[in-house]
Amino acid sequence: MLRRSSIALVAAATLAIAGCGTKKSDLAPAACLVTNHGYLRALERAPGEVRLAGTTPISACLVPEQEAGQLANIGREMIVTATKLNAEARQGSDPATLQLGYLIGAVSKGADAIHTDLVRRLNSAAQFSQTGGTLPASFQRAFGRGYAAGHSSG
Repeated sequence: MLRRSSIALVAAATLAIAGCGTKKSDLAPAACLVTNHGYLRALERAPGEVRLAGTTPISACLVPEQEAGQLANIGREMIVTATKLNAEARQGSDPATLQLGYLIGAVSKGADAIHTDLVRRLNSAAQFSQTGGTLPASFQRAFGRGYAAGHSSG
């Protein structure tokens, strides 16, 4: 009787441990695991539909219960992308401003409660101004157009 109980306990523990591994629902699509250059290339299609590897919207890169390491890697590349686009936008590039808005809109669309810090960091990178003031109205207009497109189709 003790032997059967021990076997049942070991079997239950094995199943529990196996269930603690990474689940499909907490993994972003492989297309999201690109460098900032991949995000920048894909964002060149904005305000049209932007797809990573031709099929994956940026919003799909943020999944519920996302594994922390994967979120950190994807988030880092998105923040670098936003920082580069912000630098171009501050030099007067409307396409970069629109792409930046698209990125933020798409991320906002896909974000969950666990993505709050990433969204905050992306918004900081996107709205950065060397003087600490607000960016010009032309920036806000292009950013807004991109944001709307990203939130709609991103």
